[in-house]
Amino acid sequence: MKPIDRHAALVIIDLQKGVRFPEAGRRNNPDAERHVERLLSLWRATSRPIVHVRHISRSETSVFRPGQPGAEFQDALMPFAHEHVLEKNVPDAFAASGLERWLRVRDIRQLIVVGVSTNNSVESTARSAGNLGFDTIVVDDATFAFDQRDLSGRLWSAEDVHALSLANLAADYAEVAVTAEIVERAGR
Repeated sequence: MKPIDRHAALVIIDLQKGVRFPEAGRRNNPDAERHVERLLSLWRATSRPIVHVRHISRSETSVFRPGQPGAEFQDALMPFAHEHVLEKNVPDAFAASGLERWLRVRDIRQLIVVGVSTNNSVESTARSAGNLGFDTIVVDDATFAFDQRDLSGRLWSAEDVHALSLANLAADYAEVAVTAEIVERAGR
């Protein structure tokens, strides 16, 4: 495996207070935020670029609507003043956000993607990153999904939703790794 680039950006997607509210549903990877904290600490210690992505919903019933506690970043993952914060209204962090330009201006070619939810904002962002030519790595144990019903009403477990999403990404768009591998590779 190749090392993590000295200029690789850590892209933290939608780790807001609302993902912990009961209405979000049952999730997998209960330790995901702890893994994100470990990566965030490493990125800060090595002065690598960090992008905090916050979903701001247009829906009146969303926990992510502006001004609501659910839209705020989780306390342990609060951005520092010099770290880039990007707000989005759709799952893909690249859509109409300026993220691609921000990365290209800084000659950032490798992205480490973490956050929620694996099959929604993480997957759509990683797909775009891969399609745009970025070397993209999604961190399995630093992402999570929720139980989800399909169109026939069948309930799929968060574990299955997560696993299938990562399999989709690994097929064409991104490498999938775990936090320990990223930490080891970042030290090379």
